[in-house]
Amino acid sequence: MSSDGQRRLTIMVFPDGGRESRTIHVTYKWLRVLAGGASLLALALTIMAGSWWYLAARASRVADLELQLKAVEGDRARVLTLARRLESIEVQYGNIRDLFGTSGAGSSSAVWLPPASGSRRGRGPETLPAAGASQPSVWPLGEKGFITQALIQGAEGDDHPGLDIAVATDSYIRAAGGGTVIVVGEDEVYGRFVVLDHGDGYTTRYAHASLHLVHEGQRVREREVIALSGSTGRSTAPHLHFEILLNGDAVDPLTMVEQPT
Repeated sequence: MSSDGQRRLTIMVFPDGGRESRTIHVTYKWLRVLAGGASLLALALTIMAGSWWYLAARASRVADLELQLKAVEGDRARVLTLARRLESIEVQYGNIRDLFGTSGAGSSSAVWLPPASGSRRGRGPETLPAAGASQPSVWPLGEKGFITQALIQGAEGDDHPGLDIAVATDSYIRAAGGGTVIVVGEDEVYGRFVVLDHGDGYTTRYAHASLHLVHEGQRVREREVIALSGSTGRSTAPHLHFEILLNGDAVDPLTMVEQPT
């Protein structure tokens, strides 16, 4: 015990090979202070370590949530795409139901034709022209459209053997005359197309359709709907490419078919 009444711990240090020793006196009060400080330091280190592990776990959880969010967004995009496709299919299905008169109770089983100057959806059934072949003479659409390219007769590769008529996708394409379907096909130039034989050497071609509504060998009446317009094949926008051929040679459609006003 020291002269001031405080208990002390005496530590004597003897250096190796040395003759003199060192004596250190530490009171118990300071020992308790040092022990408390060490405990606080250990506690602080423990808290820091725990906080680091907690933050690391939270960061990992955030990364997992971000991955889940991206997956959900991808699923949502796929659902929206499927919904748009379903809507398009439903529209086409409705068009086909209208074409064949199955959209309402008591409808006739005859093919339904829209008025010549009307839109794709008409107001009721229309009397069909008499069956049989006839020279192409009527406008090949259910609406006027807009001619973007006329017939050009030039050198091979520079010619344009028909009319290009801009029109909305899925507009009705109609037979310019009565006849027989001889080709229902698709290629990289015309896209989906239909060719009709009208007799007396006349044939007509209807190209870039989105959907065929006839089959080869089928007999069609003048103005009967044979396809829906589109932009298939070598095309930059929805339109109908319409050709009239006489014995295989292109004829200017505007000399035989009157465009609606």
